[in-house]
Amino acid sequence: MIKKEMIYRNPLINLGYESEDILSNEGFGAVLAHAGVGKTALLVQVALNAMLREQPVLHVSLNDAVSKVDVWYQELFHNIAANFDAAEIKDHWDKIQPYRFIMTFKVEGFSAPRLEERLTDLMQQNIFKPHTVIIDGFKFDEAGRGQLVQLKELARKYSMRIWFTVHTHRHEPPQENGLPLSFLHVADLFDVIVQLAAKGDEVYIKSLKGKSTDPAQNDLLLDPATMLIKGSR
Repeated sequence: MIKKEMIYRNPLINLGYESEDILSNEGFGAVLAHAGVGKTALLVQVALNAMLREQPVLHVSLNDAVSKVDVWYQELFHNIAANFDAAEIKDHWDKIQPYRFIMTFKVEGFSAPRLEERLTDLMQQNIFKPHTVIIDGFKFDEAGRGQLVQLKELARKYSMRIWFTVHTHRHEPPQENGLPLSFLHVADLFDVIVQLAAKGDEVYIKSLKGKSTDPAQNDLLLDPATMLIKGSR
């Protein structure tokens, strides 16, 4: 079944997490990487996993149009389901569509109160109530801690878990815990932090905070073309 394949292909599950949600309710998660390494692709896999389990995902993009985000979902879903026949792929794709809502903001126009305003509109009209939220493009090096605290309160208020992409800079050396200096002031707000690192033609994912932070156990090789676990069936 496609659902079983999706679980098997989920890189975060393969870092040792027992729960498919990875994050607990009200939790914060972050995927750190340089530009172009695959932060969005990794979180789209997390979203697809939730959607297949009928758990609604709100994808908030601060960079890309709805159409571009939708292409990410379609391409990754078809990569994961490549071993199944076209009819089954289409059937599952159609079934999970109601469990995703894409919302866009301009970077400078995004804030916790504005997100809550639009979220409240959706929920009051019984259009959509998210189980998981993905915020793609949040500027950690420009935003203060206060906005993240507000988003944390929003997660608590509406019983959601929130994932963020975090853009890191090549000129910024990591600290002893592997985190960039620009992220340290908010790292305590996060329950799970994973990092994507490109080494030559390969991409590795490892845990910096959360499950299995032992460097000997948590390096996982991903296929940079598909962002799926390399060498899996």
